[in-house]
Amino acid sequence: MNAIDDSRPCVDRLIRADSFLEPYRDALVRRIDHIQAMRARITEGRVDLLDLAAGHEYFGLHRTAGGWTFREWAPNATAIYLVGDFSGWREDPAYALTRIGDEGQWALHLSPRALTHGDLFRLRVHWPGGAGDRIPAYARRVVQDPQTLIFNAQVWAPATPYRWRAPAFVRPNRPPLIYEVHVGMAQETEGVGTWRQFSDTVLPRIVKAGYNTIQLMAVQEHPYYGSFGYHVSSFFAPSSRFGPPEDLMALIDAAHGHGLAVIMDLVHSHAVSNTVEGLGQFDGTEYQYFHAGPRGHHHAWDSRCFDYAKPAVVHFLLSNCRYWLDAFRVDGFRFDGITSMLYTHHGLERAFTGYDDYFNASVDEDALAYLALANELIHRLRPDAITIAEDISGMPGLALPVDAGGVGFDYRFAMGVPDYWIRLTKDTPDEQWPMGHLWHELTNRRHEEKTISYTESHDQALVGDQTLMFRMAGGAMYQHMTLDDPDIGVARAMALHKMIRLATLATAGSGYLNFMGNEFGHPEWIDFPREGNGWSYRYARRQWSLVDDPGLKYQLLARFDGAMLRLIEAADLLSTSDLMPLWEHDGDEVLAFVRGGYVFAFNFHAERSFTDYAIPSPSGSFRLALNTDDHRFGGHGRLLPDQVYHALKDPNNSWGTRLSLYLPTRTGIVLAPIFSK
Repeated sequence: MNAIDDSRPCVDRLIRADSFLEPYRDALVRRIDHIQAMRARITEGRVDLLDLAAGHEYFGLHRTAGGWTFREWAPNATAIYLVGDFSGWREDPAYALTRIGDEGQWALHLSPRALTHGDLFRLRVHWPGGAGDRIPAYARRVVQDPQTLIFNAQVWAPATPYRWRAPAFVRPNRPPLIYEVHVGMAQETEGVGTWRQFSDTVLPRIVKAGYNTIQLMAVQEHPYYGSFGYHVSSFFAPSSRFGPPEDLMALIDAAHGHGLAVIMDLVHSHAVSNTVEGLGQFDGTEYQYFHAGPRGHHHAWDSRCFDYAKPAVVHFLLSNCRYWLDAFRVDGFRFDGITSMLYTHHGLERAFTGYDDYFNASVDEDALAYLALANELIHRLRPDAITIAEDISGMPGLALPVDAGGVGFDYRFAMGVPDYWIRLTKDTPDEQWPMGHLWHELTNRRHEEKTISYTESHDQALVGDQTLMFRMAGGAMYQHMTLDDPDIGVARAMALHKMIRLATLATAGSGYLNFMGNEFGHPEWIDFPREGNGWSYRYARRQWSLVDDPGLKYQLLARFDGAMLRLIEAADLLSTSDLMPLWEHDGDEVLAFVRGGYVFAFNFHAERSFTDYAIPSPSGSFRLALNTDDHRFGGHGRLLPDQVYHALKDPNNSWGTRLSLYLPTRTGIVLAPIFSK
């Protein structure tokens, strides 16, 4: 994706894909031109974008052949000192930075013995009328004292650098089946898990479960553990609460050794408001990295909003993208909070009911241009990498290349799908689920853009909400999950849990996501230690022993999840776009569709089973390939394994043929086409 000479053909391609964009042609052309203008402005037409995005190799602390070099950008500063263990935490003239040029850069050169691996340090920044301690903006290692809870940067220069075992890993070119994880809460014991524990105990579970991509949450350093990692303070430092950087490298390396890609949440939509730990008022001004005044404060999130019009800010963020690709060899990013970036109102209390919402004065076109350049950079560095946009607004073109009039993401989340499942299970009795509306919600996406569907992510499991399994089963999960317990409420919840996941995955645009533990119906919610719960870790963990217990039903849900993933991936159904409805009937609560030649049929009815139920279908013969009612998955076993079905002629429907099916109540089935040899 390189510079575009004429933006009009790009916009023409986008409008051909969506004719409703025609009235906004001028705005689309302006946006493409703005992307090119931002590139020209930050590179000044003489530096390649890849070389520009190497700020992490220039700024920050680096050990060189001649000693140590430290550089920082602080335009408003009048003096800066490196203070730490080596200086007795005093302002020692030997550790004073020197201002270089007139662009706000500062530098310090030290002898090899001036600093030692493990030393703690900060910057003491002076500005007109004040001074304060700051963690360097490009710090690669930040640690918290367990007694004082104070954060400091740390000199990190181990004698033996990490040696990669799978250095040539290339992400397999297949639709992502994503296992979303939070390493800190991935262990069962109450406390904070580590990179190493995750590699040893959870990674093998993910491999066995059949997912091909891991999405790491909370990687970038954040002062408040309960922020889920979304209030970032040090953008270049992996969170030390999970262990040293080398352990994160080893985790990624091990995943690559199993053929799994690793992507990470990248938070460039905002930053923590903290001043000492974060970038807030870094050089004494509130506008160094962020917008000045009210626009610089995200009041709903209590955080700071980047000013994407500033070349130095774009340089910082682009370098951050490259850093994680270069230093930790991640295979892509989920960009968090895209909606907040794209609109000055951050998407708060906005319904986005019409196209005018995407093209009015609330759109931050500087943020949009930054995202386009970030995607260009990532894909030029790693053509196999993937980028995912978390956007609730439906902004057209996010997951299209710039030369197709888009912003350059590979995928966007289908965020309406989990919201719909929650509304349905929460507010609508089973017998009133609208099949037509359900089909619409499952397939309502911009079909020219790739999407990733999910039934629930970490968002739906947070305290104040409930996972689908817990919402449907409730307190019965505490007493009725043993194999020999026929509790009706649990049986209903398990049946729908499997059907909901199968329907979501089978209709997904181009990928699928699951939050760790939800595949086996993890009970309860996620609640990080906080004052309101007595700083307890009780709900900030995953109870793997539940799925490991052969006497409990959780294993049955996990077994189904694995079978479902293997079937979909083996048939490569997420690479096909020929998803077509066959039948929907609200009264019967039946939904059927075909994808890649496979027929999917669901009977959501709470009481009625149907015999010889006629469904329009493609011609040919089919074999029962998956069945949510199978005994192996905790069902009643009302269908014969490997049963064969033959399509019958039927001139009364547009397909010309039909299948006659036995559809037990609360059951979903998958019929695989039988190809003649």
